Amino acid sequence: MSQQPEIVFQEWHDNQAIAEQMIPLIGSLYRRNNVVTTMFGRSLFNRSVIRILKDHRFVRKIEGTELSVRDTFPLVQAMAELNLGPAHVDVGKLGVAFKKQGGGDAMAFIREHLAEIVDSHDPQAGTGEPKDVVLYGFGRIGRILARVLVEKAGGGNLLRLRAIVVRGRGDIAKDLEKRASLLRRDSVHGPFHGTISVCAESRTLTANGNVIQVIYADSPSEIDYTQYGITNAVVVDNTGIWRDEAGLSQHLECKGVSKALLTAPGKGDVKNIVYGINHSDISAEDRIISAASCTTNAIVPVLKVLNDEYGIEHGHVETVHSYTNDQNLIDNYHKGDRRGRSAPLNMVLTETGAAKAVAKALPELGGKLTGNAIRVPTPNVSMAILNLSLNKEVDREALNDYLRRMSIGSDFQKQIDYVDSPEVVSTDFVGNRHAGIVDAKATIAQGRHAVLYVWYDNEFGYSCQVIRILQQISNVAFLKLPHAAH
Repeated sequence: MSQQPEIVFQEWHDNQAIAEQMIPLIGSLYRRNNVVTTMFGRSLFNRSVIRILKDHRFVRKIEGTELSVRDTFPLVQAMAELNLGPAHVDVGKLGVAFKKQGGGDAMAFIREHLAEIVDSHDPQAGTGEPKDVVLYGFGRIGRILARVLVEKAGGGNLLRLRAIVVRGRGDIAKDLEKRASLLRRDSVHGPFHGTISVCAESRTLTANGNVIQVIYADSPSEIDYTQYGITNAVVVDNTGIWRDEAGLSQHLECKGVSKALLTAPGKGDVKNIVYGINHSDISAEDRIISAASCTTNAIVPVLKVLNDEYGIEHGHVETVHSYTNDQNLIDNYHKGDRRGRSAPLNMVLTETGAAKAVAKALPELGGKLTGNAIRVPTPNVSMAILNLSLNKEVDREALNDYLRRMSIGSDFQKQIDYVDSPEVVSTDFVGNRHAGIVDAKATIAQGRHAVLYVWYDNEFGYSCQVIRILQQISNVAFLKLPHAAH
């Protein structure tokens, strides 16, 4: 039956109007109750009308059923009228369940499914003590971490970006303007969502009301953070200069610092943590930890669920990785093999430690994986190709269905994303907050052999994993509702 254009167009406008009504309710839940609303793992807070409609449309790819704002709006309304305690609430999953039962009394439905947090909001209480965060270095990862920390500051204000540390550049006023400009505009990730102002006198940047002290220093030994009112802080070192305990311990010797988190693979006895996999290994006594590498974060969750279900006998990981600042724009001397050749003009075969690093997060895979990397002329988003021999036979459909289910209903929902489209390319994953995205159309499986293609935003997705570790070591924890069905 053909659709009548006037009716379809009017329905679109009506849905836009409903989404517009949802936005202030979602914002109020976030700021007043510290309730983060999502749509099958995708945050609804601070999103546009079109983004909210697209996220509803996305549900059909997961559940095989359409979900409209007409289905979820009554639920969000009911949530906004209740005195809810802090939690992450998946409105999409609630909406699907509400629709399957045929609708009805939205308030009664919410009271039943969110019973654990109904009438539990205490304005004087929180989900943890506020934690000061310092970014040591302000490069690609540092600036994305700043964006995410500022974005999350509204809901409970528990992780507070208090300072960034950079090397002195002579004219401080000019340097501050340049730092602000790099945070404000990004060639890959687009403009900063909000406002940024600069005060040269106090050496601060103010981003969406968050006052960020800019500290100029050539080494940690020069800094006393307590002079800026910073105490018990976590220093996130994203310079990569020090990767062992001896080097990173310099941060702990600074007044006002309690822990150091490295955004690179740690060496020696430094724990390498992939959030979602081995974050429970972090103890209260651990003062230095590593967030491993972007590639390790991308592949370990997928390898974990595959090993749990099918067993991995051995395999090879090939990383097709966007070029980084470590490479040269044009041919020039570089201490690393091949990396001196022009990054925008060449595919550069190089090594990666990601395959060996897997064993630090998943000891059961120690010695079972090899790896190489090819740097390619794209500025962001990479791919890991997992060529695996399994202990069980599997076909493509069963393997993809298993990975799809892991991406939407398992404990690895934040780490594993899933896409099943013949048209996606690397730029479609810029800004994706998952550690890795399984490309179902590319999956190959026959007998005990499987080849998986896993996309990952090596900047943004990795930074979100770092934030999750920050929340873990800062005792920032949220109840996640509704609970997964068993």
